[in-house]
Amino acid sequence: MSSNGDLSDLGTSDSFWEPGNYKRTVKRIDDGHRLCNELVSCFQERAKIEKSYALQLSDWAKRWRGVVEKGPQYGTLEKAWHAFMLAADRLSELHLELRERLAGEDSEKVRNWQKDAFHKQMIGGFRETKDADDGFRKAQKPWVRKLKEVESSRKSYHQAKKEEWTAVTRETHAKADPSKSQEEVRKYTTRVERCNQESEKGKDRYKKALEELNRCNPRYMEDMEQVFDLTQEAERKRLCFFKDILLDIHMHLDLSAKEGFKELYRDLGQTIRAASEVEDLRWWRTTHGPGMSMNWPQFEEWTPEASRSISRKERGANSEENVVTLTNIVSSGGGDVPPSPITLDTSRAKDYSSDWSDDESPKKVLAVNGVKEVPDKEEQVEGVRVRALYDYTGQEADELSFNAGDELLKLGEEDEQGWCKGQLLSGQIGLYPANYVQLVAS
Repeated sequence: MSSNGDLSDLGTSDSFWEPGNYKRTVKRIDDGHRLCNELVSCFQERAKIEKSYALQLSDWAKRWRGVVEKGPQYGTLEKAWHAFMLAADRLSELHLELRERLAGEDSEKVRNWQKDAFHKQMIGGFRETKDADDGFRKAQKPWVRKLKEVESSRKSYHQAKKEEWTAVTRETHAKADPSKSQEEVRKYTTRVERCNQESEKGKDRYKKALEELNRCNPRYMEDMEQVFDLTQEAERKRLCFFKDILLDIHMHLDLSAKEGFKELYRDLGQTIRAASEVEDLRWWRTTHGPGMSMNWPQFEEWTPEASRSISRKERGANSEENVVTLTNIVSSGGGDVPPSPITLDTSRAKDYSSDWSDDESPKKVLAVNGVKEVPDKEEQVEGVRVRALYDYTGQEADELSFNAGDELLKLGEEDEQGWCKGQLLSGQIGLYPANYVQLVAS
């Protein structure tokens, strides 16, 4: 066994002063380094939760903003409803800011302190751990040596006492045995005296070793406490740092202390309280109810100008509003279905109206009213024969009406709006949808 020996073999209790029990205090240094890692991991995970919550808030606000905008809610109450989505966006920003502090600022503080407080060695472990272990071992070494002497002398003494007790027992049995001679009894008595002398010597050595150990106790305790105080100071710094960092994290987590958080809910509350059912009902009455203006029907006198064809210039005056849809389409009864109604701009659909001047409008009016019009020579233009595929009823005076199967002459090419100029067999000239006819095979 070495001079230090196996310290754990000498320990008889759980006391710090027992050999080797200082290792718990040494292990606390390594635990401090591990706790730094666990603290960082703990709040890194919390930072992920904050980020996830912030993104969920933003997604929620985005989705419901669209739902409310497209929904039937209106007025100041709609604005109050939207205020919740706005508050969610602002709250999301606060939680993202909190996430940055937890994952960045706070974690960086812990890692920097850990780096300064614990120094790794090339051979493994930390310098602080090795220094503490060496200090405790050095403080215990003299005392442990004395303790081993005490233990050795104790064992020797107890062994001598055991032998003495055995010798006395044998002597007693020999004296009580009539078969034993006086010489044999005398040998047992001599053995008892010799064992008694050995036990007394062992007892003296044991007491002397114990006295030596007790004289070393004060110095041993002083040296051990000195090393222990160094480890306590290092642990005190760690505990104080952890307390400070936890207070910083608490301050960051306490959103209620932030001015932006207070303003967020203050603005939300003000917007909700500003909602007025009176104002909303008044708006609905004015916009969709009896408060709307109305062009009531009035008597209108007939004038020739009312039946006059609209010139190209007049058609273009309100092009954005003159949009019509062909709806009065009558099927011929066959299996074919006419094309879908054509939505077109009336400012461009009937540009052929400019082919007729205002001087010709009386003849158009006569034709519309059933009086056959005699076409001028310049209107006797040779056209292409086409046949109607579907029934069509003209919607205006310059549009043709025909039934499926009727033939007519196509007098011009289709314009960009899908209209053609044509002439019925009756001589009437007008416009018709180009996709309602097909060429007649010659």
